[in-house]
Amino acid sequence: MALLELLRGRDEIDLLIVHLDHETRAGASATDAAFVRELASRLSLRCRIARRSEIEPAIGGLPHNRSARYRAARLALFRRVVEEEHLDGVVLAHHADDQAETVMQRLLRGSGSTGLAGMRADVLISGVRIVRPLLGVRRAALRQMLRARGVAWREDASNESLDQQRNRVRAMLARHPALSDAAIALGAASAALIAWLRSCGRDLGDEFDVRALQKHPPPVAREAARRWLAARAPAGEEISAAAADRLLEMASDAASPPRQHFPGGILVRRRGGMIGIDATG
Repeated sequence: MALLELLRGRDEIDLLIVHLDHETRAGASATDAAFVRELASRLSLRCRIARRSEIEPAIGGLPHNRSARYRAARLALFRRVVEEEHLDGVVLAHHADDQAETVMQRLLRGSGSTGLAGMRADVLISGVRIVRPLLGVRRAALRQMLRARGVAWREDASNESLDQQRNRVRAMLARHPALSDAAIALGAASAALIAWLRSCGRDLGDEFDVRALQKHPPPVAREAARRWLAARAPAGEEISAAAADRLLEMASDAASPPRQHFPGGILVRRRGGMIGIDATG
């Protein structure tokens, strides 16, 4: 609601509201969809609403994890609407506290610098441009603005359930506000490090000579290897430092296995000093 309030008065943006009814919470999600439909009508804005059961059949290999499954459905809906409506991309309302939660979750599961950089403000995911202009704004400031303008919003009751790790992290950060500041700072520092590493390396292309990685210092080579794997993995698949190191080993050690599986179902092969995707796997 805060994002919509900030964007709808800008003449240079042609807005279309997109909402996915996840069909959860004993029908409460349908009430959310009705709220969005009425809001769009009142503001005279175009609106596209879909149910998860309408989107998922067209998605192959859905994740078993519920949160990942819902993200995949939302991305599929975004892609469909962007293509059908000829849009430039999607604007999402993730804010600074969401970023802190993301960084903390990734820290807990042992992510490297790339994961700890958190969400990016402008990124291409499966061909869809995703823009997040509120990553530097705290949740409290957005709610204060909404109250000051008399704008109502709806709370998702499932956000209070401690069954989900993100909700447990959110509750912990609420009890220790200084951790949110530290997580946000860690994300910014990690993003700056990754940007520097990328500027020192180069795009490896679809197939590359093993010497392309050997000539770089290990941190630069590791990030180049990680980027190469990430570009060929399904959207949202996190490529760990360990996976990048295995690709580096394939490039530097001729005795290492010439065909190896990597995250996201990628099969990589080394042949004649060149590394690429093995399409036969």
